[in-house]
Amino acid sequence: MINVFVGYDSNEKVGYHVLTESILRNSSQPVSITPLYLPNIRDVFSRKPSEQCSTEFSFSRFIIPHLMNYQGWALFMDCDMLMQADIADLWKLRDEQFAVQVCKHDYQPRAETKFLGHVQTRYVKKNWSSLMLMNCEKCTQLTPDYVNQASGLELHQFKWLEDETLVGSLPLEWNWLVGEYPYKEDIKNIHYTEGGPYFNDFATCDFSKEWFSVYENMAKIEL
Repeated sequence: MINVFVGYDSNEKVGYHVLTESILRNSSQPVSITPLYLPNIRDVFSRKPSEQCSTEFSFSRFIIPHLMNYQGWALFMDCDMLMQADIADLWKLRDEQFAVQVCKHDYQPRAETKFLGHVQTRYVKKNWSSLMLMNCEKCTQLTPDYVNQASGLELHQFKWLEDETLVGSLPLEWNWLVGEYPYKEDIKNIHYTEGGPYFNDFATCDFSKEWFSVYENMAKIEL
């Protein structure tokens, strides 16, 4: 079973559902998908939102190892993504020597703001944590107490790991940043990091046709 956790934001409900549809339609293996919906995890995640939070799941992603009882592997994904490849191929890239595996982006965001007017925060390792393969047995530092109190940079820059070599790499094609990277055929997983096509301002962004194709197919009822 492939354990997938997807960030859920009340402003991007449709993003969550289209992403999960794209995962299911392309997967060759059974997938268990869990939304990180704040009311469902309030017993363990009580952190209050800050002005720096552009989504409701900005920090809740780090509670995943606890939800997994610090056992096995889990995949986290932002909801503003679209899977175009078999998620089983990504799952096969798990490497026991690492605590987490991410796409190690090396860029500075071009825009000053993103969707809904949120400030585009700049920091080292930006967007590394937007897609994470997590080896939960090696993420025991992420207790509820720590996740609820640590700074944003401590969490998103993986400062909770004793050694940076515990952060492994994944090919960028598994987290391709729309608006930051050029349009390219055969991208495995699209990330609409500046704003999904479901927002009017980004309705014609790169890969918007691919998103609307999945959306329209999902919403269609065949009689």
